[in-house]
Amino acid sequence: MKQALHKMNPSVKFLLITLCMLTLAFFFNPWTPLICWVGVILLQLCFSSIDWKKWLLFMIPFIIMSFGYFWTTIVFAEERTGAVVWSVFHYDITKTQLDHALSLSFRVLAFAGLSLLFAFTTDPTKFILSLMQQLKLSPKIAYSILVGYQFLPVMKEEFVLIQQAHRLRGAVRDRNTLVRLWNMRRILLPMLAGAVRKAERSAFAMEARGFTGERRLAFYHVVGIGRTDVVMSALFILNILIGCTVIYWL
Repeated sequence: MKQALHKMNPSVKFLLITLCMLTLAFFFNPWTPLICWVGVILLQLCFSSIDWKKWLLFMIPFIIMSFGYFWTTIVFAEERTGAVVWSVFHYDITKTQLDHALSLSFRVLAFAGLSLLFAFTTDPTKFILSLMQQLKLSPKIAYSILVGYQFLPVMKEEFVLIQQAHRLRGAVRDRNTLVRLWNMRRILLPMLAGAVRKAERSAFAMEARGFTGERRLAFYHVVGIGRTDVVMSALFILNILIGCTVIYWL
């Protein structure tokens, strides 16, 4: 079960995460997003084998954003009713202000946690195949996304190659950032022309192999729904239910 999140059907996981995010949007207390965020972290701890150093690195911008939401909501809040719970430099912070600020901050963290869970435990190719098989996404769109995804590493290599070719020809790297950005067109234009040529060749190759864009009932790689999906779906729903009802227990 350590790999359960990785083995989940990507479409089922996508729908569950979307459901969790939509549900969180309707709750304005700080406890619901906090419980959901902690629950998401626990799910990843128990049922995934992600690189936590990488997870923390990706989480840092969201933590900074969360702190930004916290203090701007505290300072610029319009509604300042309720009992004063804290005073900083003669500035009174009421319970309503604090609740709104914490709610927004934890909501950012919960959304980020759910997004990172999906990103770190989902194989992009399997996700597209699952969208085609379970959610009936058009094969034209699905294979276009897959081909584009396969091109990303090639584009990166091509970018480095063109940069090196420019240096060999004596192109000087300007120190001014704006000039350097403007000069990027010399790299991006050849890349764009190369991408168009590659896309055309891919389209011809797919047509030559019988791809017409029509929906098919049989697939070489089948992405099914199994017992793991049922168990993990129950855990996701339990997490969001605890988060939504915790306010009635306090």
